[in-house]
Amino acid sequence: MAKLNINGKTRDVQVESDTPLLWVIREQVGLTGTKYGCGVAQCGACSVHINGEVMRSCSIRVSDVKPTDKIISIEGISPNSSHAIQKAWLALDVPQCGYCQSGMIMSVVALLKTRPNPTDAEIDAQITNACRCSTYHRIRQAIKVAATRISAGGGTL
Repeated sequence: MAKLNINGKTRDVQVESDTPLLWVIREQVGLTGTKYGCGVAQCGACSVHINGEVMRSCSIRVSDVKPTDKIISIEGISPNSSHAIQKAWLALDVPQCGYCQSGMIMSVVALLKTRPNPTDAEIDAQITNACRCSTYHRIRQAIKVAATRISAGGGTL
């Protein structure tokens, strides 16, 4: 039995201690926005926040997460897609297939918390998620639009 704080709710889950957090989030809790991509923490489709830091949930065992750790999945960012980053994503038609987008958005939220107006070099260094459709030019544009909206008071992190 593990006790996890996911999106502000404490949840008791019955899983083996070596179960990846990704599978607990998806299969036990039913939050399917966090995706399985590569399974080796390279692509970023499974990105979540743990205590404000973006982490690849496919490589984190449930036993490595404490009951006091705060896990945020894509569903915890905004229940109605009203977050400035989500709005920029929609306005600029960033997703093609959309598979990587929840992990990408989680990484961007973390980036904009530490770098409210990131340079291209900072975006390149911090956003290492893979996009199978290669919409990187629109991703970069959406990051800049979201940063501008947030700094102008049109959204929050």
